[in-house]
Amino acid sequence: MNRRFVLSIGLATALSVGSIGSYVFAHDELGNDIVEKGQGGGYNEIVPTTEGSENFNWKEVAAVQIQEKNGVQNSTADVYVHKGFAYTGTHTRNGGNGGVRVWDLKDPSNPKEVAAFADDIPGTWQEKVIVKKVNTKHFKGDLAVVSVQQLKTHSPGSVGGFLLYDVTNPYQPKKLGFWELDKHVRGTHELYLTVQNGRPLVLTANPYADYYTNGKEKDFQLVDVSDPTKPTTIYQFDPRSLPEVPDDFNGYHWTDPHGKQRAVFNHSTMTNVNGTTAYLSFWDLGTIMLDIKNPEKPKYLGRTTFSSNQQGSAHSAALAKGGNVLVETREVYNPTKEGYEQAYGYTRIFDIKDKKNPKLLSEFRTELVDDIEDGLTFANTVHDPKVEGNTLYLSHYAGGVRSVDISNPSQPKEIGKYVPENSNIWGVFVTGEYVFASDMGTGLKVLQQSDDDDDEDNDSDE
Repeated sequence: MNRRFVLSIGLATALSVGSIGSYVFAHDELGNDIVEKGQGGGYNEIVPTTEGSENFNWKEVAAVQIQEKNGVQNSTADVYVHKGFAYTGTHTRNGGNGGVRVWDLKDPSNPKEVAAFADDIPGTWQEKVIVKKVNTKHFKGDLAVVSVQQLKTHSPGSVGGFLLYDVTNPYQPKKLGFWELDKHVRGTHELYLTVQNGRPLVLTANPYADYYTNGKEKDFQLVDVSDPTKPTTIYQFDPRSLPEVPDDFNGYHWTDPHGKQRAVFNHSTMTNVNGTTAYLSFWDLGTIMLDIKNPEKPKYLGRTTFSSNQQGSAHSAALAKGGNVLVETREVYNPTKEGYEQAYGYTRIFDIKDKKNPKLLSEFRTELVDDIEDGLTFANTVHDPKVEGNTLYLSHYAGGVRSVDISNPSQPKEIGKYVPENSNIWGVFVTGEYVFASDMGTGLKVLQQSDDDDDEDNDSDE
C-alpha cells in the first residue's frame, strides 16, 4: 500500500532579501532551488516500522528528544559519533541557537545528553558538526568544527562561518576559535574536517557566497586549522575555472548545453580517508572532485553530470569500494519542475577510478520518489548518505533510514528500512552494530543491527 506523507513546509528563502552593498537581490532572481528544510512533524498516516532482510535484524533501542534550552524546544539537525559520544546539531525551530548537543553513549540503549556548546553567536543555527583527533604543535586532542548559519542577515551580532571547540572532555567543551564569513553570506551550511599528514583542514560549503559578495568570497573554501584559535583560509574554488562554465557566470546561474538554466552553489563537502581528494556537492554542476594533495594549489579532476531531463541537486556524497565508487544523493523537493522528469530526489552511484571520466553505474530509487501526488515537499526526497563496508545507509526524511546492499554497485538493493512514527530523519551515522539517526522533530534514534560489516577504506570514525 502506498502511504502518503504530508509535510507542512514554509518555503521561506534561505537568503535574506535586503540590500547588499549598493544593490538589492530578490528571491525570484535566484530561483526556487533556495528553500529551508521543514520544521519537523506534520506527517500523517505513518506507522512505526522496522523492516529488513534476514541479514539485517534492526531493533530500535533508544529514541530520545533533545532537552529544552532556556525553555525552548529546538529541532535536531545532523548527527556524528566519535569515541563513544554522539554530537547532534540543531535546526531553526523556535529561533534556533540550540547549539550542538553531546550524548554519552556508554549505554547506547540509554543515551544521556551531557553538554551543549556552540550556541554563543546570536541569531544562528548549528547544523553540522564533525569531530576528529588532532595533534599539532598548537593543539592536541579532539577537535570539533561546527557550521554556523544566520537565521537572517543584518541581525545585530549575527554572523556565519564555523566554530572550533576542544571536546577532548566531551562533558566540558571549550571554545577555541571562529572562522568568519562576510556578513552578507548566510553562513557555512555543511563542512568537513580532515587530517592530511597530520595537518587538520576544514572544507566549507558556503552557499551563494560568490553571488552575495560579488566574487569576493567563494562557495568552497579550504581552511587550515592547525592552530584552532587562528583558522586560516588557504584556498578558494571558483566555478569559472571549469571549461563548461561561461566567463559571464554570475555566481549563481548558468545555462547548460541543453539551454536549461541551472542553479550553481556548493551545498556540501567531504574528502577521502587520507584527505587527498575533495568532493564538492555543487548542486547542478554535480559532484566536483579536486586533488588537494597540495592544499594551497588544488587541481580540478572531474565532475559528475546529469541527463538533460534530470534536476541536478547534488546534495551530499559518500565513498565506497576503497574510494573507487562515489555515492551521490540529490535533494529534489519539487518533482513537477517544468522541463524535467517528474520525480523526487534519488541516489546515483558512479565508478570514479578515472575521476576525469566518472561512469554512472546505477540509480537507486525508493518507493517514495515517484509519489508526486502531494506536490512540493521534502518528505519524499533522499538526503544524506553514509557507507559502511558494502552497505549504503540513507537518511530519507519521511522515508526514515534505508539500508542498501552495494556489494555490486551496478545493482543496488534495499535490504533494510526504519520508519519511525512522524519520521523526519535528517542524518545517519553508523558505527559497529549501531545506527544513529537524527530526527528533526523527535531527537536521537539508536538502532541495533545484527550485521557488523566493517571496511577500513571507507570514512568511519575511530
